[in-house]
Amino acid sequence: MIRINLLGQAKPKTSRRQVDTGAALPVLFIGAGLVFGCLILGYLYYSWQRQLNDENARIKQLQAQKTDLEQIKVQVESFEKQKQVLQQRVSTIEQLQRDRTGGQELLDQIANTVARTENLWLTSMVKKGNNLAIEGAASSINGVANFVTALKRSGYFQKVEIRESKQDEKSKDVQTYTFQMTAEIAPPTQAPAPAARPAAKPANAPAQPAPSAPAPAKKG
Repeated sequence: MIRINLLGQAKPKTSRRQVDTGAALPVLFIGAGLVFGCLILGYLYYSWQRQLNDENARIKQLQAQKTDLEQIKVQVESFEKQKQVLQQRVSTIEQLQRDRTGGQELLDQIANTVARTENLWLTSMVKKGNNLAIEGAASSINGVANFVTALKRSGYFQKVEIRESKQDEKSKDVQTYTFQMTAEIAPPTQAPAPAARPAAKPANAPAQPAPSAPAPAKKG
């Protein structure tokens, strides 16, 4: 709708109210400080949260490695137990092998020693490792002493000791002495190394000159 001013008077101008900018500046600074502080706090929170996530991931990884190492430890302990059992079996087999191979030689040595001693016989012989327990009887105490001497001289036994030697009271018709002794099987001695042969003479070596005959004596 169009309005017409019939009075011809100019419309008064409205005066603008001036704003006081001095009071608004502190508010702006405070607001800007709050925004800047929020940004800094947000950045720090983000950084710390990221570090925390990294540490948590590292902890999970270490825990997984710990679980794997514990399983490996259990396997190693199981292998060690199996190794000990196998070593014990191998040692037992080797000991049985040594006893089997040395048994015939031991019997031969004992038989030869008894055969060289008159009026002596054995009633018991027990072998435990390298130790030997012997029981027997003889017609005289000298026969027992000769048997001990023969064992020592054989070189197959060492530390021969008489534990007990007494007259058998049960045998009244014949005088008999019973004895108990121990001996230790001597370790096998190693054969000496063969002597070194002289070095062969090289084929192209110059022949040594034969010794010259003595000059004939001059006649006077």
